Amino acid sequence: MFTRDKTRPVKIGKITIGAGNPIRVQSMTQTKTSDVEATVKQIADLEKVGCEIIRVTVPDMESARALGAIKKQINIPLVVDIHFQYQLALEAIKQGVDKVRINPGNIGAVDRVKEIVIACKRKNIPIRIGVNMGSLEKDLYAKYGKYGVPRVMMESATRHVQILASLKFYNVVVSLKGSDNVLTRQAYVLFAKRFNYPLHVGITEAGTLWAGTVKSAVGIGSILSEGIGDTIRVSIADDPREQVKVGWEILKSLGLRQKGVEIIACPTCGRTEIDLIGLAKQVESVVSELDAPIKVAVMGCVVNGPGEASFADIGVCGGRSQGAIFKQGKLVKTLKEEELLPVFIEEIKQVLIEKGYKGEIKKLHYDKAELAALA
Repeated sequence: MFTRDKTRPVKIGKITIGAGNPIRVQSMTQTKTSDVEATVKQIADLEKVGCEIIRVTVPDMESARALGAIKKQINIPLVVDIHFQYQLALEAIKQGVDKVRINPGNIGAVDRVKEIVIACKRKNIPIRIGVNMGSLEKDLYAKYGKYGVPRVMMESATRHVQILASLKFYNVVVSLKGSDNVLTRQAYVLFAKRFNYPLHVGITEAGTLWAGTVKSAVGIGSILSEGIGDTIRVSIADDPREQVKVGWEILKSLGLRQKGVEIIACPTCGRTEIDLIGLAKQVESVVSELDAPIKVAVMGCVVNGPGEASFADIGVCGGRSQGAIFKQGKLVKTLKEEELLPVFIEEIKQVLIEKGYKGEIKKLHYDKAELAALA
């Protein structure tokens, strides 16, 4: 099987995916692409929370012609999503986009696909083949049946890959997305056994924020755990910034990439004698904008607290109306409950300085009114 360290490298703007490069987190705008100002603003917001590749839809020529203006105002690679109309792809390429997402099979005659390929070759722009469980070919369904969906998805992707290969185009990324975790994982595994193209991984139409987060974490996580996947997109029905945040949490939880602060917090139980949940929410709010790979533990009692804190850069462990602060597992000080948060924040500042992230201190979010509301 072609795992992520064995897939071929594909360059998307300034970023290279595949061949063991970092797994990149991407998202898609929800604005009208023809509205340049709104689209650029949303992309800027997404960049701030860690989006590394952004995709926009191009349903018409007005949107296609807006891409150049958008591209000039953003800092991350711009990908376009195009269906059926090859002229839109040609205009997008002319406008300087970094990747084109099409399905060669729905673009029309091979001559039209060839025009896109020629234009992409000229500018070294890759093509993503995006197979979706909701729009698969009827003849493949007839061949494998509804219980053979993973095979149908793999064969559909193979068809599209072969169209491009017949035109000697291999600068390709592939996705095989479905809304069913098990079937989607099976499709990715089947494809990775046969081809070494880098894979864009996602669970499509995953649902609303809470349910979609769980479904995406399980689905995407299970695929990544196979050693498969070079870039991910979380598809939940909410603010796209939440998609990016969830994507990063998936990577962090698997140890694949680290961004920002990792918070360890216990669920609390009858042994807890401080407002642990309130304190954990406050700490999360304070460090939410930091881009420093530190680990912070917020624990409720002395059973697991000191042990968990020993795995963290800094931790707090609750007691009876008081708490103890640990650094690298060593007790620093014991304080009354009401003193814990401000002192803990000062200790976090010291950790940032010690680890070479002094510049991040200014990003600590400390609004007393907001923090009080979280407790």
